[in-house]
Amino acid sequence: MKTVNIHQAKTHLSRLIEGAVNGEPFVIAKAGKPMVTVVAVGPTEPQGKRRLGFMEGEMTIPEDFNTFAQDEIEKLFYGEE
Repeated sequence: MKTVNIHQAKTHLSRLIEGAVNGEPFVIAKAGKPMVTVVAVGPTEPQGKRRLGFMEGEMTIPEDFNTFAQDEIEKLFYGEE
């Protein structure tokens, strides 16, 4: 891993960051003593488009989904009848 002093890091920061993004992390040192390591945060490009329906067939929805517990819900809203 490349080590640069603070002055070099300030002078060539853009170039050093571009290198870190491309997989070349570096260490910034002060008086020869390593202070920080600079590495890329993560992928800069999207991983791909999101797919709709990618879990098709993985779960089922009950037939009475729209009316499930309808009686109880109506009692809560309208009271006992």
